[in-house]
Amino acid sequence: MTTQRTRSLGRPTLDAVAARAGVGRGTVSRVVNGSPQVSPEARAAVQQAIAELGYVPNRAARALVTQRTDSVALVVSESGDRVFTEPFFAGIVRGISSGLLETPMQLWLAMAQSPVERERVEHHLTNQHVDGVLLLSLHDSDPLPTLLEERGLPTVLGGRPARMLQPGAQPAYYVDVDNVGGARHAVEYLFARGRRRIATIAGTQDMGAGLARLTGYREAVHATGAGLNPDLIAYGDFSEGSGAACMRRLLEVCPDLDAVFVASDLMAFGALRTLREAGRRVPDDVAVIGFDDAPVARQAEPPLTTVFQPVEEMGRQMAHLLVSRIRGEDIPTNHILLDTHMVRRASA
Repeated sequence: MTTQRTRSLGRPTLDAVAARAGVGRGTVSRVVNGSPQVSPEARAAVQQAIAELGYVPNRAARALVTQRTDSVALVVSESGDRVFTEPFFAGIVRGISSGLLETPMQLWLAMAQSPVERERVEHHLTNQHVDGVLLLSLHDSDPLPTLLEERGLPTVLGGRPARMLQPGAQPAYYVDVDNVGGARHAVEYLFARGRRRIATIAGTQDMGAGLARLTGYREAVHATGAGLNPDLIAYGDFSEGSGAACMRRLLEVCPDLDAVFVASDLMAFGALRTLREAGRRVPDDVAVIGFDDAPVARQAEPPLTTVFQPVEEMGRQMAHLLVSRIRGEDIPTNHILLDTHMVRRASA
């Protein structure tokens, strides 16, 4: 136990830990830095001494030796309101934290939506402050990925940028889910159950997920031999309010629609509200499928059929890929694509 006398001597040093453990200073340093080149007996003795003395490593001194900060940043290009209320972001953070658990890396979170926030974040993102960066909710116009690569900071994106869906796009390291395949399967499911006037509420089109899910919808419609009707497409921004507004517009333009594929569960929740207000029965009159399998999908009335995406696994894989880049490991591919699957509930 840490005694009052130990505390009175000031902050315990590496030499004090070595003396207490009966080992050399270099052995203590290797244990603190996570080196495998230490015997189990010596490691146990050092860890016991650290606990008894209350030793806390000096991160600044370690950074001088290792040229690392042991910190990584997660930068989310959204407002704090969305980050702290929408389950997607909480799932990503849980996954990243899990992926960093076996490393000395610490995670810090920043929102970068306003110009002031972006300036502050860009100023901080240097190798003096962080070893690598995770970027989430990127829009195509965002200069951060290029800026960070120019600074030599390893970077991993959460989600494939919309620009990368175009031929000849500049490669980047990213982790994504099969948005195209998940959306296509959802729309095929609706066609297989006899729905013929299938609309979609798409997400933001300068974001990879929004563009890819609309691509999946289009592929499923084209596969039936039917022509694509632009009146059956409305564009939201992944929020509940935009889903409700888009559903109202679709009903005005195409009152005979009998199904809608919605690019997020939050937008689908808003669409269900609009359908109830319009007196449309779900799924009898209009079938609805969302995307995410967020908690709101189970709470909806009726419960929402949706496409599951493995959000926590996405966060874990982002962390693993970034750590590999920081360590300079051989990486066989610059991206990881995770599978999706449909969860059938009462709305379709």
